[in-house]
Amino acid sequence: MNGKIKGVVGLLAMVLAGCNPTQARSSSSGSVSLSKDDALVYAADTDNGTLNVIDPKSKSVVASVKVGDSPFRVTVGSDDTIFVANRGSLDISVIRRGDWKESSRIALGAEPVGMQISQDDKTLYVVTSTTTDKAEVGSLTAIDTTSFQAKASTVVGNEPRGLALVGDRAIISLFKQGELVEVDTRSMQVASNGMEQRPIYNMANASKLNGTTTGVVAPSSFRFRSLTDVVATPDGSRVFVPAVLAREDAIGRLPSAGGYYGGGGPCSIGAVASAGVLTLSVKGNASPTQTALEPKVDDLTKCLSSGSTDSNSDWPTTTIAPRLSTGTGSAAEPIQGPTVAAIDPTGSWLFVVNRESSNVAVMPTDRRDGADLQYSSTGNSVRNTINVGNGVHSSGADGIAIAKDGTTAYVYNQFHHTLDVLTTGNNGQDKGPDSQIQVTATIAVTTNPSSIDDNLSAGRGMFFDAVDQQLSAAGTNVSCATCHLEGTDDQHVWGFPDGERQTPSLAGRHLLATAPYHWSGEFSDIKTFMNHTITERMGGSGLSTTSAVNQIAGYIESLPTPYNPYLKALPADQVARGALAFTKAGCAACHLSTGGVQAYTNNLNKDVGTLISVGNEVDNGYVLTADNGAPGLNVPSLLNVARTGPYLHSGAESNLEARVNDGNGQHGDVAALSAQEKADLVAYLKTL
Repeated sequence: MNGKIKGVVGLLAMVLAGCNPTQARSSSSGSVSLSKDDALVYAADTDNGTLNVIDPKSKSVVASVKVGDSPFRVTVGSDDTIFVANRGSLDISVIRRGDWKESSRIALGAEPVGMQISQDDKTLYVVTSTTTDKAEVGSLTAIDTTSFQAKASTVVGNEPRGLALVGDRAIISLFKQGELVEVDTRSMQVASNGMEQRPIYNMANASKLNGTTTGVVAPSSFRFRSLTDVVATPDGSRVFVPAVLAREDAIGRLPSAGGYYGGGGPCSIGAVASAGVLTLSVKGNASPTQTALEPKVDDLTKCLSSGSTDSNSDWPTTTIAPRLSTGTGSAAEPIQGPTVAAIDPTGSWLFVVNRESSNVAVMPTDRRDGADLQYSSTGNSVRNTINVGNGVHSSGADGIAIAKDGTTAYVYNQFHHTLDVLTTGNNGQDKGPDSQIQVTATIAVTTNPSSIDDNLSAGRGMFFDAVDQQLSAAGTNVSCATCHLEGTDDQHVWGFPDGERQTPSLAGRHLLATAPYHWSGEFSDIKTFMNHTITERMGGSGLSTTSAVNQIAGYIESLPTPYNPYLKALPADQVARGALAFTKAGCAACHLSTGGVQAYTNNLNKDVGTLISVGNEVDNGYVLTADNGAPGLNVPSLLNVARTGPYLHSGAESNLEARVNDGNGQHGDVAALSAQEKADLVAYLKTL
């Protein structure tokens, strides 16, 4: 293509290809979508609970429509009916163009996180993170767009999130588990559950799993997580999934720079948690019970010694990293927190919005080499990055839409409540990769509601910031949210210097009432703990003021408890019996209320028979001691434990039933409980 972005002439390309652009839909994802004629931009504002209608030509807000709580995604039918997924109120708002008011509300009973409309406009497919009665699995529901009644529903795995429709398949990402599930939309039956054989994981770690790595001692393996979105090319031949690549093997104490989260990334690119994108080809002849997806994923354990993958592969590199600044050799803005994506009308260019670095990465969908790329020097296929959010880090960018003519894109900065307009430079004339696409306008859409003051806003910004070198070193570029996804957990067990440690959830757990901190319990106050995390782990220079510490802590305290369907689904009498079993087994000795707060922890260290120390030292020289002077781990909160599996500090127990039935006598006297009492105890735990 000689360096030209096909999206610059997207409309012409579609006409030449025989497509009718008036029938095509704009490519969009996340909090942003476009009207049928691309004249209006629809942006869901999570803080204010509104759908904002924006005229990009006049740079004005046409209307602000009150919808449900915490709107998350927007999609638009070809008849200009607008659907808004409201995570907080567990429903979907329906709005008709021109009415600018909510015309209907579709109740779901679980939080909607993925949403797409069928090509014929007859069915709205919705993914919910849980079902109405279980927290461990989510669902896909088909809703009639005329009656707004559910036609069918099926369970699709743990914490599902992104959704793409390709032919007769719904392709769904599992947010924390890093795999995909396929559902045949004709029968609403699961056609392929990626977790059964873990094809993506096996391909990414093939050389290590097969024992064929060369030139590398004990190469790391990597796991995909934070799969927030799934997007398909216009012809349905390929699917792309933004992801974070998390290292599984032991992390060294302190490298020369960057904290011990720095370095050790896939293919020697990035850090222990790096941005990536999964590519999958779609097979058109798959049977209803067979997988239609063929992963196109780099072997991340083969390229560690060379730092590069196969340049001839016809898909973007699995690891995505920034281009080098032209003529300087220095790194450009980092890429972290891939959240949503869109594909230009020609199907040739993938746009990935990165929330934690507040930029958009652009890469070809079908190659990784060429005169317009820097594969040979960077090992990745990003053509350029565009900073959004007025260059201020952590703008909360979480939505993108590309117009059908391919010359304009829109990105919504959720934390700043602004819409960035991205256009091709010089009226569509190519002037080189670094000037090809730029932000040409920023439209102020709304402001923070009164519930979000300056301190809370600042704390949120820092929590999601992977660029500010006070928080994370250059080259490391991780944020608090890189591991604590949306303030919760990532279901990942990290190989820290003191042993395996699972990421704990933060949301709704009364952080400030649960000192000391860390699994080791060695940090007596929040300031000491944050300083350790930022300087020694993330490699940042450290927060300059106590107020900054308080702002981050205040934001964490404000995080709501994730939705728990068990609060309504489980019988009250069984939960009451479970509370008695909780006391009978001695659970309350450690998991109890403290300081007037129902946090279900006594804030002490305890040896429950699961701790494996590394020599005589644990966690950077601190010795872990229980209340009796023996080694132990800090007692975690049980709040919202139903959605924080797997369990124990090492993630050794996959579910609460296993944890209760595998009791060893040191971790509660569950042997004293009958089978029924154990079942009641599990029910009680699921409602905390």
